Order: sequence, then C-alpha cells, then structure tokens
Amino acid sequence: MAFTIYSCKECGSDLNLNPNDMFPPDFYFEAGNKGTISFAAVDADKFRFEKEDKIIPFFETLNYWGIQRKRTKIKCNSCGHLIGYIYDDGPPLTGGIGQYGFGPSQVVPRAPRYRFKTKTLLISSQTT
Repeated sequence: MAFTIYSCKECGSDLNLNPNDMFPPDFYFEAGNKGTISFAAVDADKFRFEKEDKIIPFFETLNYWGIQRKRTKIKCNSCGHLIGYIYDDGPPLTGGIGQYGFGPSQVVPRAPRYRFKTKTLLISSQTT
C-alpha cells in the first residue's frame, strides 16, 4: 500500500498532511486553484500562522477606498518558509439554504481551507 508524504521543499521537514483531508481538485472555491492543493485540516504543530490584512486599491467612487482581503499565511515551523494561505471560502458550516434568505444575517460562516502552493512542497510516495 502506498501513501503520500508532503514535505517542505526548503528544509525537507515532514508537514504531516493527511491525503484524506484533501479537497478534490475540481471542488469549487472563490479563490483560484491553479498550482495549489487544498486541505480541510492540518497539524497545527507543523506550521506558523500569520494574519494578513491587505487593502487593494479599487476606486469605484470618491468614498470607496478598495477591496479588503483577509487571509492567514502558512509558514513552515522548521524554516519559516511561506508555503500557503488559509482562506475562509471552504464549504458552508451550516445546513442552511445559502446566503440569501438565510435570516437576519446575510453572512454564511464557512470552514477554513488550507491552500498550499505545489511549488513549495516536496511530494513523495512510500510503500509499506
């Protein structure tokens, strides 16, 4: 039986990512998937997380300053190399009918998605 090992390409540290937690490649997300793989859960001891708030200038009107993007950087705990980001565009956490007609709040809480750049990972297989 073969299993996949995901390691940091910079330092070779095992990131302990479980292939059973991986999203299918054709799963839809708001952010693009090109050159990335996404997981529903990770081992938090293997990573450092840094919050990032970024405002992208986009002037629609005089009082509108831009689009705010909140995300969290995922860095290797061993070497500090940036290997991905956490987005909150995963599957909805509720069994509701969606954003519209959901009740007083129009915000639907979503599960985090751990998105890793494939160029920062060393992916290998081992057989048992």
